[in-house]
Amino acid sequence: MVMSADNIRFVVGIIGNVLSFVLFASPVPTFCRIIKNKSVEEFHPYPYLASTMNCMMWIFYGMPFVHPHSVLVVTINSIGLFMQLCYISIFFFYTGKRYRLQIVSILFGEIVGLAAAVAGTMLGLHTYASRTTVVGILATAFGICMYGSPLTIMYKVIKTKSAEFLPKTLSIACFLNGICWAGYALLKFDPYILTGNGVGALLALVQLALIVIYRNPPPKDEKPSKVELQNVV
Repeated sequence: MVMSADNIRFVVGIIGNVLSFVLFASPVPTFCRIIKNKSVEEFHPYPYLASTMNCMMWIFYGMPFVHPHSVLVVTINSIGLFMQLCYISIFFFYTGKRYRLQIVSILFGEIVGLAAAVAGTMLGLHTYASRTTVVGILATAFGICMYGSPLTIMYKVIKTKSAEFLPKTLSIACFLNGICWAGYALLKFDPYILTGNGVGALLALVQLALIVIYRNPPPKDEKPSKVELQNVV
């Protein structure tokens, strides 16, 4: 029996949900290290802040009054949102004042931005097509930000010739997740899911290339440990 395109898309969507869960769970080793060392060392909060906004926008995109029949999109991003908030809470607890202020400021901006998007969409747009277009563009933009956020330390990676603080499991999960959801979008063409995840897969590929190129960092000179430096902040 030949499966219909809709059934194939549903199966790919389930696989995509599994890979998305792996993506959202991939920072767990990083946060186990942070808790063990009682310091965020040189890790950045930006990937988790970007993922938070990404999840919120895709949840809104998948709502029945915006883009009906998107249950798989809503479920996995709801799980992802909960996990990102857990990561941010841990990071907030173990970081210094500078990052704490940034986290609060960025989260506040994200909530205000989401509220503005919801109000503008619901009050100004009155068809599924128009709501899907506007929210889809916003969700795509934040999805690309999520995929590219680990590259915020690209300059440090190249300068130090070390990929130690470029999250490896996160980069691998981003690549596989992007490929799967791009395939999902092609089965029943969705330009927003396709664009965000297609570009995301390419950005993840850049991250993986950096990890391979700088997998063997040069020997370090004797200096105060990263934990000691972080505790000064």
